[in-house]
Amino acid sequence: MDVEQLSAIAGAVLSLAFSYVPGVKDWFEGLLSGQKQAIMGLLLLGTAGAVFGLSCGGVLDWVVCSKEGVLGLVDVLIAALLANQTAYLITKK
Repeated sequence: MDVEQLSAIAGAVLSLAFSYVPGVKDWFEGLLSGQKQAIMGLLLLGTAGAVFGLSCGGVLDWVVCSKEGVLGLVDVLIAALLANQTAYLITKK
């Protein structure tokens, strides 16, 4: 399994959690569509930023702290966003 596949799975799991976890589901369903998309996007972007920051800080060894590392992380982020939105569209009622 490569990084893109793992990030796609994480994006889909995040979407499923917001669709089915009690409490979170009820809160999330009360939001407007644009708010839902923004929350999902910000969560995934924040996670990617945290991974990059922790990797550059020497805490993690997941991303190379360079221009190539940023570009690779953008690819991973796009895979996660696509999987997240696809899972939402497939599972929403």
